[in-house]
Order: sequence, then C-alpha cells, then structure tokens
Amino acid sequence: MTEPRPDSVVIHYHEIALKGDNRPMFVRRLTDNLRKTVSGLGKIRILTPRGRILLYLDDETPGPILNERLCGVFGIANFSPAYRCSTEPEAIEALVDRLLDSKTFKTFRISARRGDKTYPLTSMELNVRLGRHVQEKTMARVDLENPGVTIHVELLQREALVYFEKLAGPGGLPVGVSGHVLSLISGGIDSPVASYLMMKRGCTVGFVHFHGYPHLTKASLEKAEELVQHLTRHQFRSHLYAVAFGEVQRLIVLSVPPPLRVVLYRRFMHRIAEEIAHRERASALITGENLGQVASQTLENLTVIQEAARLPVLRPLIGFDKEEIIDRAKTIGTYPVSIQPDQDCCRLFIPPHPSVAARLDDVLKAESKLDVHGLVKMGLETVEMREFHV
Repeated sequence: MTEPRPDSVVIHYHEIALKGDNRPMFVRRLTDNLRKTVSGLGKIRILTPRGRILLYLDDETPGPILNERLCGVFGIANFSPAYRCSTEPEAIEALVDRLLDSKTFKTFRISARRGDKTYPLTSMELNVRLGRHVQEKTMARVDLENPGVTIHVELLQREALVYFEKLAGPGGLPVGVSGHVLSLISGGIDSPVASYLMMKRGCTVGFVHFHGYPHLTKASLEKAEELVQHLTRHQFRSHLYAVAFGEVQRLIVLSVPPPLRVVLYRRFMHRIAEEIAHRERASALITGENLGQVASQTLENLTVIQEAARLPVLRPLIGFDKEEIIDRAKTIGTYPVSIQPDQDCCRLFIPPHPSVAARLDDVLKAESKLDVHGLVKMGLETVEMREFHV
C-alpha cells in the first residue's frame, strides 16, 4: 500500500531556542525566510507554536522540492514531513495504523512529546499506550536503542502530529539577524566556504570579485558568478561587484619591490572593497584567508594587509586546515565549481619569492611611491554590479 502524502512539516530549531527574551525576533526572521523559501510551492500556511514551526501543505506542494529547499534554510536544526490528526488517543492510533500499512519492520520505538501539558495522558503514558497498540497490530517488538522504525508523536493544543524521520537542516542562525557583510570572493575553494559560514551565523553577504582583466580573461569572474548564484539559495538575493584589477596590479609592479607586491595587491583590494562596502552598507569585510596557507597569509602579512582597511576584516577560516575547508566545500556544493581551472588575478605578476613577514614601515615606504587614491579610484571606475535571485 502506498504511504499517504504528508500534509504538514514540523520544523525544529536549536540555537534559536537558547536566545531567551530575544527568541521571538529570531523566530520571526526564520519565519520570514521560510515564507520566501516556500514561495511558488502552493498555498502553504506557516504557524509558530512554541518550540517549533509548522508548515501546512496543500495537495499541490511538491515534497521533494520542498525538502531540498528547507535543507538550505539557516536556523533549521531538523524538519520532518508529518501527518495531522485530532488529539484523542483513538485518532492517533488510527492514523498510526494507516501510516504503518506501507512499512515493514521488526522493531520500533514510540517517541511522544506533550506540547500541551493539560493533555490527560503524560508523554510516558501515551508512549505505553501507543506501543502496546503497535505491538498488537504488527507483532513487532520495542527496541529503544536501535529501532527499525521510530514513531514520533507531538501533541499540541488542538492537534497531534505524527512523523517517522528527522531530516537534518543546516543549523545556525536565520540569515538577516546578524547584519550585512561584504565577502572578497575568488573563484577558489576558500572564500565561498567563508561566505557560507558567515551566512550560517546570520549575516547577509554581498560579494566583490577582483579579476585580472585586461591582462587575463574573465574566466575567474564567470566562476565567481556561478558560486554566488549557488550561495544565494541561502539568502534569496545577492549583489556581486566585479572589479577589473589587472591595470592596478601592473602599476604596482612598476614601482614596488617584488617581495612586497602580493601584500600591496591585498592592501589595495581591501581599500577598494571597503569603498564598495560603504555602498552596500556592510559592516565588515570577509576573506577566505587561513593562517599559514600561502605567503600572504602569515600572521605578519595579515596584520599589515588589514592595516589598510578601517572596517573589521573577519576570517572565518583562520584556524582551518586545507582538508577541512575542502570537506566543507564538498558538503555545501561549491567544490565542483571552485576546482575548475581559471586565470586568477592573485596569480598575475606574482614574484618568485614574495615576502612572508612584511614590515609595515617597508610597506608604507613602498606605497609612498604610488598614487594610492588614484589607484583606488581606478579600480572603482571599473566596477560592474550583478544581482542574483533564487
């Protein structure tokens, strides 16, 4: 027998539940994000009884598409396709009977939770009653440690919800509760993961990409666009600012000692990104840097690079090793795009032996030979903005 279609989804959150008096604000933001997530999937009602969020589905809601979208909503700890009935024990038993007709199992467990404490049966009493009923119907035995089927029952004030599986959400905080930041995104592996992690902490993220045009092709920009489109599924709308940085790099090369060039490139990227951040009303810059991975990412060089920006520079990956970042990139789906070959501006005009411990005095002396304001303006004049939606 075919299992009936779920008529609802039970969504549980974890970190939000720890927010005390601020919890209603976090729940409202998560509910708003869910409204955007389910747009176009039928007439779905959203309710917020304490400790959970409920989606009431219609007959047209495509379950697999809905599940896929919910997997990308930050703030969700887990969610379950569910079935509703009245709270009378007999009604719950009848629904369980109907749902079990399509299942084969030798062991089971009942997990009942009372959201309504005025319900005449305690959670334990309902567990016992439903367990006895399922045993009589199926001859299966109870196994609390490793059951073949777990039957979850949640009792609310006006209805009961029955479900079998808990699908993992991404966790974290709802996008939009932690402010707006601007990510320096390359076409590589690290910066998309850093952007993802900031979204998971509740930030909305804008993006800026520096490409080597006209000295290189725009292949890295095309990758950045694909990565931003992929990440936009978590925040529904994104801006990507493309900066042609090749000519700025060429002018730095003409005046700066080779060992300091990489540090100078990064300082000018931060200056240009900071100006764009002001346009975006972003409160911080985000990079994919992690300590010691390449020459520009030593503690000394990171300190000198950051000195060029007034905004905070956040580095979510600072303590990650490369394998940890690769694993996370594979999990979030950015890895296949990131490993495609391109012409990255970070490799343009790279000296054979870049400094790994640049001194600020030396860097400022080298910069004194440059028209800093003019180079920043040159980069800003090339900016092209692209908008992405889901």
